[in-house]
Amino acid sequence: QVQLVESGGGLVQAGGSLRLSCAASGDTNCISDMGWYRQAPGKEREFVARITSGGSTYYADSVKGRFAISRDNAKSTVNLQMAKMEPEDTAVYYCNARRTSQTMCRLRDLTLNYWGQGTQVTVSS
Repeated sequence: QVQLVESGGGLVQAGGSLRLSCAASGDTNCISDMGWYRQAPGKEREFVARITSGGSTYYADSVKGRFAISRDNAKSTVNLQMAKMEPEDTAVYYCNARRTSQTMCRLRDLTLNYWGQGTQVTVSS
């Protein structure tokens, strides 16, 4: 299996910056895409950003131009640099890793997606 641990959450004022990190452990060779999701109180979990093994990035429209996702395959980590933050960014942020379809990994674990425990991000106005 894969374990994910987020860090870097906290309180920041509107317009400020914050950097989230996620460290993966376990069967890291079975990870394909990695990304970030967030969930605000009373709302469903939503997609924020994703990065492939090759480095291609994808962002939700609400964070384009403000957030930047990066990845270090050697260290099995993924980061989310957040800038020009808004109160609407307040949420619990979850790290996500998707399992590859390789046979060895499929036999090892049936789980398709792995999730971290979440880290709270609060943006004050």
